[in-house]
Amino acid sequence: MTTPSNPIFRPDSEPGHLADTRNLLRNEYAADRRPWVVAYSGGKDSTLVLQLVYDLLLELGSSADKPIFVVASDTRVEAPNVEEYLADRLSRLSSHARANGLPVHVHRVQPTPEQSFWGNLIGKGYPSPTRWFRWCTAKMKIKPSKAVIDGIVREHGGVVLLLGTRLDESASRAQRMEGRATNSRGLNPHGEIPDALVMTPIADWTTDQVWEYLFTHNPPPWGGTHDFMLDLYRQASGGECPVVLDLNTPSCGGSRFGCWTCTVVKEDKSMRGFIESGAAWMRPLNEFRDWLKAIREETSMRDGVRRNDSIGPGPFNSEARKTILRRLLELEKTVGRRLIEDAEIAYIQKQWSDKFDVTDSALAIAREFGREVGALKIKPEDSFSDLALIEELAPRFEVQSIWATDLYHLVTERYPSLDSPRSHQQLLDDVIKVVENAVRQADRTEPAA
Repeated sequence: MTTPSNPIFRPDSEPGHLADTRNLLRNEYAADRRPWVVAYSGGKDSTLVLQLVYDLLLELGSSADKPIFVVASDTRVEAPNVEEYLADRLSRLSSHARANGLPVHVHRVQPTPEQSFWGNLIGKGYPSPTRWFRWCTAKMKIKPSKAVIDGIVREHGGVVLLLGTRLDESASRAQRMEGRATNSRGLNPHGEIPDALVMTPIADWTTDQVWEYLFTHNPPPWGGTHDFMLDLYRQASGGECPVVLDLNTPSCGGSRFGCWTCTVVKEDKSMRGFIESGAAWMRPLNEFRDWLKAIREETSMRDGVRRNDSIGPGPFNSEARKTILRRLLELEKTVGRRLIEDAEIAYIQKQWSDKFDVTDSALAIAREFGREVGALKIKPEDSFSDLALIEELAPRFEVQSIWATDLYHLVTERYPSLDSPRSHQQLLDDVIKVVENAVRQADRTEPAA
């Protein structure tokens, strides 16, 4: 007798841990109307959770009427082969769900330019992350993912967040998981997201059981195969970089595949594994990562004053930031892949212009490498916020808000970019006109002595 191809076929010999998890998911799905959010990283544990949830939807058929949101974090600096794999998985998942009328909504979450790795490292001058200053996790993963989930909570009133965390992963992880307070259904409240409950459906699975499932349930119901993911683990010789949703979730480090720019670890074992397994084209990426790690220790690359005005190694200085941007764009040419987005370069220019640059150096450097990038445009919501701040602060400094507003519009609308020395002079002339007009108006309204 041949095994049916139906993805929800259940052999009588299905292991107890798998049957228990399927029953848990079935009961929790029917327990209330809260939509589910599946945190998906493309790694083994989150793939297992996603596949079990998807099997449940196929089993329920037309009864599957509660939305499932799949949230995947793309930091924009994932290892390129991992990024391509994640994009392919999400595309297949979305297409299959749509074709089969399943209530699955896929969110590929990316940091904004101000949250991005290059926006902070090159734009603001943050030194490359260390084990003690791991600024990347909160900016690139927590904030973007949390923003999407917060939006789902606002729309639906609450969610159940499904994570692939397991007790078997480490003793410290087990201790944290067991110490969390749970409700009568075994769900615990999320510490960072109000109205979100957390379910860990594979908490009791061992690593061997995870691998066994993925090997024996391949391909997944949405198409493609797990082969590339399984091969990634063999190449990387390690674990996965999770979707991080709070600061208590261990970030990447040690054996993992994740950001190719990661300088938290001493040696990027996953990248070395990829290269030794045949991806020699990634060697320049690894060399650039090693260089980023080395230069943060060079005093000549850092300001001598920290952001809190204390003496000591501060941000990368202006020349260091220009050098990093130039070498990054050179690296793009070498590997033949886009490594930094236009919006990030525009954001970098804005940061430089605010602090030290009056010649649009970032845009000029990009132009050297054939990248024509326009100046960062002010978004309407930013404009509303800025104008509200002007109205609030102007009285404190005894300034008419109308004149401060005129200067604001002058800079953001008439001179969003200062590409030439002539535009600098024109801006200065126009600023003088606004100030002189403000003085004249003040003189006219000043009461006579």
